[in-house]
Amino acid sequence: MPDVTEDERGRRVFQIHKEMAVEMAVEKIRQNVGQDWKLYSVSDIDLLKYMLGESWVSMDRKIWGQCTFSKLVREDIDAIIRIGKDVKSRKRMERDGIREMNEILRKVS
Repeated sequence: MPDVTEDERGRRVFQIHKEMAVEMAVEKIRQNVGQDWKLYSVSDIDLLKYMLGESWVSMDRKIWGQCTFSKLVREDIDAIIRIGKDVKSRKRMERDGIREMNEILRKVS
């Protein structure tokens, strides 16, 4: 079995925590949106997850924990997906997109 450095282990643990936080947030959003969740494509949901993950990385954990994802409305979700599309297509700098994303999440804290 190959040796795993403490750095590698730490990075993997960080990634697992990020993925778990994003999945829990997405589930709360999905439950709140209800039947309208079907309107989102797989790529839209992937962008939502990506942006939530980047937000989790940049945001203080206490603030993240105070976000009530179930209070996000469709307009918020659409805005987050739009920001994600702009970031991915390089129409918007990632740090600016994440800052806007965090502002949306702070509204629901």
